[in-house]
Formats: sequence, C-alpha cells, structure tokens
Amino acid sequence: MQLPSSAASPASPAAAEAAASTETVSALSIAALALAAFGSGVSLRVNDALLPRLAGEFHVTLAEAAQVVSVFAIAYGLAQLFFGPTGERHGKYRVIAWGCIGCALASALCGVAPGFDALRALRGLAGVTSAAIIPLSMAWIGDVVPYEKRQPVLARFLIGQILGLSAGVWLGGFAADHLGWRVPYFILAALFTVVSVALFIVERGLPAHARKRQPPGAGSALGRMAGDFGYVLSQRWARVILVSVFLEAVALYGPFAFIAAHLHERFNLSLSAAGSLLMLFGFGGFIFALASGRLVSRLGEVGLARWGGSFMAVSMTLVAFAPHWALAVPGCLGMGLGFYMLHNTLQVNATQMAPQRRGPAVSAFASLFFLGQSAGVVIAGWLMARWGSTVTIALGAAGVLAVAWVFGGLRAGKGA
Repeated sequence: MQLPSSAASPASPAAAEAAASTETVSALSIAALALAAFGSGVSLRVNDALLPRLAGEFHVTLAEAAQVVSVFAIAYGLAQLFFGPTGERHGKYRVIAWGCIGCALASALCGVAPGFDALRALRGLAGVTSAAIIPLSMAWIGDVVPYEKRQPVLARFLIGQILGLSAGVWLGGFAADHLGWRVPYFILAALFTVVSVALFIVERGLPAHARKRQPPGAGSALGRMAGDFGYVLSQRWARVILVSVFLEAVALYGPFAFIAAHLHERFNLSLSAAGSLLMLFGFGGFIFALASGRLVSRLGEVGLARWGGSFMAVSMTLVAFAPHWALAVPGCLGMGLGFYMLHNTLQVNATQMAPQRRGPAVSAFASLFFLGQSAGVVIAGWLMARWGSTVTIALGAAGVLAVAWVFGGLRAGKGA
C-alpha cells in the first residue's frame, strides 16, 4: 500500500514534516524487522554445524540428528496457514512482535531439553513461533513500499536474515567445539526477548496505514482462511512461484544441511572451522543486498534468476568436488550470492502475486519454501546414507540450475 498522494506531495510545511516523520519511522521499522530476521536466521541454521555433536551426544545417526532441522522446517511451513491470515486480521507488525516473544520462550525450552526426543519436539515449537517473522515482514513491506522500489528494500531488510544465517552456522560450530549444544539456545532466548521489546515500541509509532488490520469477514475463521489460500492458489502465476520456491528449497537446503559435516569429514576440519566457512554463504548474500539496485537494473528479474541459479550450481559443484578445503571459500561465497539473486527475485514476485491477499500469499510462499527445505533434508539424508555427501551436493547443484532456468523462461514469457 502506497502513501496517500497528500503524503507523497505535501502541500504545507506541516504535511512535509509529517511525511519526513513517516519516512523516519519506516526506516526504524524496517531496521527492527531486520533484527527480528537476524534472530530467525540464527535459529534456522544454528543446528547445521551442531549435527555431528548432537549425533554423538544422543547416540543417534547423523540422518536422525538432522530431524531437528527438518522438524523445525515442517512446523515453520505448516504454521504459515495460521500466521498469514492472522497477520491480516490483527496487524502484521504486532503479530511479528508476539511471534518473537514465542521464539524467546521456545529457545529457552530447547536449552533445557532433557533428551533428543524433547529437543526435536521443542524445535518444532521453535519453528511454529519463528513462522511469524520473515513472511509477515515481507508482506508488511509489500503493503507500504511500491513494487518498483520493493526489491532493493526487501534486499536491505534481508541483510538481517543473511547475517543471521551466517551467525547461526558459526555459533553452532563454535558451540559444538567449545560451549556445549545448549548455549546457543539461551543466547537466542535473550536475543528474541530484546527484539520483541523493540518491535512493540516501534509498532506504537507507526502511521495508521502501516498498522492496518482487516476486519473479519462473514463465516467461520477456518472458512475465511481456506478462502484466502484458495484465492491465492487460483492465480496461475502464484502457482508457478510456489512450485518454484518449493523445488529451490529441496535442491539447495537439503544438501546445505550436510555441508558442514561434509567439510568436517572430507578435510578433517573442526566443526567451528566448517561453520566459519559456511558463514561465507551469508556474506555472498550480503554482497547481493549491497549491489541489488545495480544488479536489478542491469540484469532484470530474468537475468537475476538465471545467473543466480548458475552461480549456485557452479559453487555447489566446487564444494562437492574440491580437492582442498580452501576451494570451499569461493564455493560458499558464490553459493550465497547466487541463492539471493534467485530467491530475492522469487520473493519480490511473491509479494505481488496476489496483492488482494498479500499476507496469505507471502505466507503460502514461505510455507512451501520451508516444507521444501524439510523434504530436501529428508531426501539428502537418504542420499547421504547411500552415495555420500559429494553426490548429494552435486545432485543439488543440478536441481537449482534446472529450477532457475525454467523459472527464468516462464518469467520472460510473462513479460513486464
């Protein structure tokens, strides 16, 4: 939703001051959302480098330990069916703030889990509470930023998540070697507590159009929810976006969960060192965020998708077959750059694929993305047990290349 024309072109000094105030609040509000996204990113990836340590701690296989990743992703994806419509009804920004409170509680409970079964279940709870953050933030940005300006704003917002993904992998590896597996969860609990306070403070100062709530329609809540998602799925382009993001997640994030273990076993690196290498994935995304304006204008959405998929495929192949761990440096960096080139293009399209139901639309996008991650981890775990990590990562590379080029072709056919 754009600002009213009177705010865009103020006719008086008072109006000009109000417009400037709104811009300031918007910058603060996006910064607060980016901080929440940072916490969500840490929570999402903190277990990747911890998996070998969890397997040893609880006497389970690596594939079984990876269930703490897949259960989080399944819960995150399914919870979108609730949070998308809830954000529309009660205000997206407020629901995000309450979600961070839930994240703080779930993280603290993970830290005191008495065993693997309890930890797995509590990671599911953490997935549910985290589900409110990224999708509703994207939908809120879609409400207040015009489409032609949206991709760079989304990229800047996602700097928080990007840094969180990197910090999560590093924190998991460092904790595995030096702190113990419980410590990261207590750090997350403290972080989310601070973020929730900041979000509630910022939310009170938002202009009315940025706090809008949709009054409940006729019929039951379940019926309205089904109607919202039914409308999204009735749009052909929405179906293309949803299938694309699901397959992207399967192909990339299934193998990605095992890359730290791959580097640890193949090159005898410590888990903290392997986690540090994976931090470069986030730095690749950070490079995209900084250069997004120039890349968008030069390559367009089709070019971003195709080049992004190509960078990912080459980088994953390099990580899979590297004869020396040093080659994982450009591999992880290129993987992150390529992923955000493709994924941010999908995200921007998701914010506009059903603007009349933007909250449910973006939540459906996030739901399929995380369900794809969960399916990918299961598939990658099965492949790991049979053919090893090298083949698993290489197959993921082929998958992301196919997704990117097929989507790029469909986007080119759709036109502007």
